[in-house]
This record gives sequence, C-alpha cells and structure tokens, in this order.
Amino acid sequence: MQVLEIFARFLLLGCYSFGGPVAHIGYFRYAFVEKLQWVDDKHYAQLISLTQFLPGPGSSQIGFAIGLERAGLLGGLAAFVGFTLPSFILLYVLSSAASQFEQSALFQGITHGLKLFAVVVVSDAVLGMYNNFCKQRFHVGIAVVCAAVLLTIPGLGIQLLVLIGAALIGWLYRGKIKTTHSTDVKSANGKGAIIKWPLIGFVVLFIGLPLMASFSAAWQTFSAFYQSGALVFGGGHVVLPLLQQTLEGLISNDQFLTGYAAAQGVPGPMFSVAAYLGVQINPEQGFLFALLATIAIFLPGFLLVIALKDAWFGLASKPGVSACVDAINAAVVGLLIAALYQPVFVSAVLNGLDMAIVIIGLFLLKKMKWPVIYLVALFIVLGAALSVLH
Repeated sequence: MQVLEIFARFLLLGCYSFGGPVAHIGYFRYAFVEKLQWVDDKHYAQLISLTQFLPGPGSSQIGFAIGLERAGLLGGLAAFVGFTLPSFILLYVLSSAASQFEQSALFQGITHGLKLFAVVVVSDAVLGMYNNFCKQRFHVGIAVVCAAVLLTIPGLGIQLLVLIGAALIGWLYRGKIKTTHSTDVKSANGKGAIIKWPLIGFVVLFIGLPLMASFSAAWQTFSAFYQSGALVFGGGHVVLPLLQQTLEGLISNDQFLTGYAAAQGVPGPMFSVAAYLGVQINPEQGFLFALLATIAIFLPGFLLVIALKDAWFGLASKPGVSACVDAINAAVVGLLIAALYQPVFVSAVLNGLDMAIVIIGLFLLKKMKWPVIYLVALFIVLGAALSVLH
C-alpha cells in the first residue's frame, strides 16, 4: 500500500509541477514536509544538498530519495514513475505527431517559435546559474575560460576535459577559496557506508555502454543518454550541451531544439525531453526508443543516490569535495554559455525580428514573471504568425 500511495502522490505532482527544478523543490516541500510530514525540514535540506553534489536531475533525485526512504527501492521507483509519467506521455505524443506534420509551413513556423523560446530559457538559465555559482572571481574566471575553450574548440571530449580540469583546479585551490555549500548540517546517517553495488553498476555502465554502442541503434541511443545523465551537473538545462554533442548524427539540431523547447511546456522533470528525442531518433519504434532514452538518462543519477545517500554527509564535510564541486558548477556555467551560442542562438535567431522576440520573451519571463506555460503558448502563436507572413 505504501508503494501505491507514493506512486499516486508523485503522479499528481507530475501532472501540475510546472516551472523547472527549483519550482519542483517547492512543490515537494509543501507535499512531503508540510502536508504529509514524511520528512522534516532539516532532512529535506540534507536531500537537496545531496542532489547538488551529484550529477543527474536534481528534483527527480530528491523525489526518488524520498520514495527510497519511505518504501525502499520499490518506493523510489514508484516516485520516479509517478512523477515522470505525465511528461513522458505528453512528449511522446507530441514527438509522434511532429513526424506527420514536419513538412508543413505552419509546423515549421511553430518549430521556429519554439526554438526562439529555447533561446529565452537557456539565457535565463545562464543568468540564474551565473548568479548562483559564480559569486567569487575565482569561479567567474573558471566559467569564462571554460566558455572560451568550448566556443573555440567544440566537442564532447573537450567538454569532459573541461569538467575534469575544473575539478582538479578546485582541488588544488581547496582551502584558499570559500566554498558555497554549508557543511554544518549533520545527519544520523552521516557515517553510513557507501553501498557498493549501485556504484559499481554506475561505473560499469559508464565504461561499457560506449563499447556496446556499435552493435545497434538501441544500444547507441541508450549509451548516449546514459553518458549525458552521468555527466550533467547543475540541473536540467545543463543536459542541453552534452546531449547535443552525444546525439550528433542521430538527430538534427532543429529536432533537438524543438524537443528541448517542448519540454519547457509540460509539467514534470526537464530530463523527460529524452522521450521526445527518442521518438525522433527512430520514429518506427518510437515508444521503445522513448522508453530507452528516458530510462538511460535518469538511471546514473539514481544509482548514485542509492550508493551515496547514507554516506553523504561524511563526504560533504570534506573541504576538497566541496571545492571540486564548486569548481565543476562554475565550469558548467561556461558550458551553458557556449551552448547558448551554438547550437541554440545560431540555429534560432536568423534576423533582427527574431532577436526582438527573444528580448521581449526575456522581459516577460524575468520582469513580468509570466508562467512558462504562457510563454510557450505565446511563442507558438508568434511562430505560426511568422510562417503566415513569410
């Protein structure tokens, strides 16, 4: 019964949780701290802290951890499926329908409108993450250097080297730079052991899946999405540059950006964009590939939660770990700046009118505080109107 209750609670949240990871954290707190009292505020803050240090979809990892503590592994899976199912279904249906209308001028206009909306969303994400992760000149410097390197030498391999290099720099300068994470919150589980089997599974899949990618399109898809989910620090928007690189050759930039924009207009986790992209990779087996892509992108983050949750606070108290993660987060800002230019800006903004629409969109989002769903509707209408005018 506990598992069914967890599924029902998260399914309801998955139906109306618009607004991205930060908003999801607010929804979860109201539901599970204030209303149901499954966890207290102190422990909820600890779970948030854990997900900040791990790659993967932060809000979904929090939900998974709550389900895990409530009813074990089945509880964690129930939380994940419930919260993700509405967005998975919506994006699967949207992507399946897209293949039928992609040649029409109206659809191309709507696609262009959604690509312009992606410019607005990624620009907002860059500003927000810069404010959160680049409060010191040291971290601003890391972000600037990483952006410059990635704009000059794009590529997935360079992205990985940049993240590793940032972590090493953070380690070397540990103790000299003030960390941004509080380590004064202790937990009864602070001295818990690391659970080895999910950590071993994470590493084996990370190394082994690329070797399997050449066997079939299904293995290639699973590998690409797993690698992205395993390397994404900083939230859902950061999956953009990694996915764009790992999926190169499987889908076009237009398909990618349309899916990314569509994911902004549905409730639930941003990582559900995998469902849309899975269909685009193989429309003939759309449901299978949507399912493979979705499981693959969430799996590494969940394996790390299972492995490290109990030992988390002992690790977090180490200055070296905190310094490395702060440096990685700064590098992620640079990563997103580079992605804002290519593929987002270059593929979407074609003239002065497009730029004007982007500026208006940023004003409505940042200053007028329009809900994301309203902005999605506006950009669809503007894209359709532009297709008629042209």
